[in-house]
Amino acid sequence: MVTFDALVHHAVELSGVAGRRPRVMYVGTAIGDAEHFTARMTEAARVAGFDLTPLHLFPMPNLDDVEGAVLDQDVVWVMGGSVANLLAVWRVHGLDALLRRAWEAGVVLSGVSAGSICWFQGGTTDSFGPELRPFTDALGFLPYGNGVHYDVDKGRRPLVQRLVADGTLPATHCTDDGVGLVYRGTELVEAVTEKAGKGAYAVTREGDSAAEERIEPRRLPPPRR
Repeated sequence: MVTFDALVHHAVELSGVAGRRPRVMYVGTAIGDAEHFTARMTEAARVAGFDLTPLHLFPMPNLDDVEGAVLDQDVVWVMGGSVANLLAVWRVHGLDALLRRAWEAGVVLSGVSAGSICWFQGGTTDSFGPELRPFTDALGFLPYGNGVHYDVDKGRRPLVQRLVADGTLPATHCTDDGVGLVYRGTELVEAVTEKAGKGAYAVTREGDSAAEERIEPRRLPPPRR
């Protein structure tokens, strides 16, 4: 069962929607628009009181007016999976440019794992196989690297630090699972979490090495069911 926990609800709050049901677009490109997961997301949105619009690109776009649908949303939420495949498909369909217009228009862009890395300069990925590799061709809306799964995938932290130290990635903002980063424009304004004991981290280059600073996240209240 999939539920929308505090981070998704916080994204909706950040949109400022009031007086109607929030409109959330679910983008599952990174897992090939798996229908079973779309069904779970649809049920989670129903329980949360959100109007969900799934955007599928396999085998073709499921919406007649993709641009109008995207720009009509309060929040775009992107599923994890393969960030390399996600971005390749988005670029073929021009969704990269469309999402930038949505961002500039005030739509809240959000997501998890690959759905987080995509907004940054890049990060670390297993898109190409089980061995983690650098990925540096993301959308670049935010001028940082992004380190996801920082606490649960033990290879991520040392690889991020090496990539920042050698200049492959710029200053990189990292999160333990259950932690979100909130930006206004390109400025990081806070870290938030739906789980106790989790952290966020800023990794910066100092000479030929990397320095890591913990950012203590604010605990979000659980959503009202």
